Amino acid sequence: MRLVLATRNEHKLRELSELMAPHELEPLPEIVRLPPETGTTFADNALGKARAAATATGRPAVADDSGIEARALGGAPGVWSARYAGEHPTDAANLAKLLREVPRDGDRRVAYVCALAYVDPGGREEVVHGRCEGVLAHEPRGTGGFGYDPAFVPDDYGDGRTMAELTPDEKAAVSHRGRAARALVRRLRALEVQEEEAARPPRLLGGARRRRVAAERARRGAG
Repeated sequence: MRLVLATRNEHKLRELSELMAPHELEPLPEIVRLPPETGTTFADNALGKARAAATATGRPAVADDSGIEARALGGAPGVWSARYAGEHPTDAANLAKLLREVPRDGDRRVAYVCALAYVDPGGREEVVHGRCEGVLAHEPRGTGGFGYDPAFVPDDYGDGRTMAELTPDEKAAVSHRGRAARALVRRLRALEVQEEEAARPPRLLGGARRRRVAAERARRGAG
């Protein structure tokens, strides 16, 4: 299935294009305007973007909203992760602010959270979630990934590497976005199977089965 990805983030386009295989993701046309991310949940924001893209293009669309939640900050920055350091900040500015605000000797538990939404022009909507638990490193490390990756140490590998130090395949296996993408691929496949079953004509009884059914009815009638 060809899907429009409702984002202007090139990192997300590259990452999700691989994660959503066998579906093919296409960039959002320049003329499409996305709504501001004013929702109070990741799902609210993801659905808003996917709805806008599906309506504007007349094609199925997907969108994600994701961020990081720090336990020491009561779950912040959360839905404000992309704008944590102000309007249109750099990734480095957002990360620097988070490292300043989480106490160095305090609770450094963090979680990456992703909501991934699918909307088609017919009105069908699906939302799945992915989550990755970890701890916040004291200093950024690594050159891969983006966003808060240089300071996010996932629990899954237990070797102290940040997301930015993992290979792309290692990151995809445990990341919040990878988990959400795999969940959506499974959901879309289940929907395809349902539609195929609904479109399939009723099965006719085969000749041998018809004869067995007739013989059974005759036997019951004779009894």
